[in-house]
Amino acid sequence: MQKIEVRKAKVSDAEIIALLGRVTFTETFGGLFRNINDLHDYYNKTFSVQKIRKSLKKVNNVFWVAYVNELPVGYAKLKLNSDSEFIEGKNTSQLQKIYVLKDFLAMKIGLKLQENLIVEAKKNKSNNIWLSVLHSNTRAINFYKKNNFTEIGNHNFQIGIENFEFIVMSKKLSTFICK
Repeated sequence: MQKIEVRKAKVSDAEIIALLGRVTFTETFGGLFRNINDLHDYYNKTFSVQKIRKSLKKVNNVFWVAYVNELPVGYAKLKLNSDSEFIEGKNTSQLQKIYVLKDFLAMKIGLKLQENLIVEAKKNKSNNIWLSVLHSNTRAINFYKKNNFTEIGNHNFQIGIENFEFIVMSKKLSTFICK
């Protein structure tokens, strides 16, 4: 029997999150980079232990780490009070990351991480939660659609020589009841 546990991350989890970030990002997006140096530069800017540690200390950031039989297999990040140009009004939070190691995706760990994010956003009195997802990541898009997120816009993001097209999705939290 697999024991799945999801808990809020602490600053001492920075190394775990940094490593999970690099591995899961590579599993999902690594093949899209023509220049390996661009990928490595992105790792150093986004998934360095120092950057993650600093991010964990910010009041508006909340992280979770997911474990299977005590092995860290995924993480999520919520940014509270993060408005979007695509959503009218205030009290909006951003689901910035849900990453799960490929071998553990079928265990619905992403759903457990998402549930924690939504509960936290609702406790913070957020009316909406939004996210960006790569337009070609059909698995993630279908996951979010299945969980009542709707497409509300598009934007591009440049990493080195690569230009990535993203879909912006959101979910109203006004009808969501906290557990």
